[in-house]
Amino acid sequence: MNSVCENFRRVRSEVDAAAAAAGRNGRDILLLAVSKTFPASDIRALYGMGVRDFGENRIQELETKSAELPQDIVWHFIGSLQSNKIRKAVKLASVIHSVDSVSAVERLDRIAEEEGRHVKFLLEVNVSGEASKSGVPKADFMALARAAAACRYAVFSGLMTMAPLDAPVEMLDAVFGGLAELRDRAEKELHVPLPLLSMGMSGDFVNAVSHGSTIVRIGTAIFGRR
Repeated sequence: MNSVCENFRRVRSEVDAAAAAAGRNGRDILLLAVSKTFPASDIRALYGMGVRDFGENRIQELETKSAELPQDIVWHFIGSLQSNKIRKAVKLASVIHSVDSVSAVERLDRIAEEEGRHVKFLLEVNVSGEASKSGVPKADFMALARAAAACRYAVFSGLMTMAPLDAPVEMLDAVFGGLAELRDRAEKELHVPLPLLSMGMSGDFVNAVSHGSTIVRIGTAIFGRR
């Protein structure tokens, strides 16, 4: 357990250093501990040192862990959002990072109303254009953003993306810089505040921070390889 806590402290220091190098305050960047497939005991270790935000990829795993862990944990759902899992995601998560269609936006807003939950959500954008990646294509982004901005109960709060694995710096710049540009465009055209940019993982978070990331999703560097 000590190694998990030590890893978190090390990554937190690296995020703060990356923020300082970019002229930013590290306190403006959430280090999201992605705990998928790891036991609740690892989460308890980090909880004991004050960590409250955790990310899960699977609804079933989120459901199990949220039932046995402290109720003040802030759960982020970061996996693929299937339509038949939206209700559980709304009930269990405070932030949903992976909304990528108009139908999902509309269903999310309706269920949020029914459940009385003002859950935050992010639009996942496939900035890189990789066929293997989830997310709305850049060309379709503004239409989806308009639908998201029209929500009355679910709260459209920002954007999320993933860069290609082991991408060169030029590609990371294009992906993370591209997401920031899309956010700025949506804020300007739709007149909505979008404070959250969820981008950057264990291998590329330094570059993501330099482009304005406010949430870095870190699993391997904290918990180890799956």
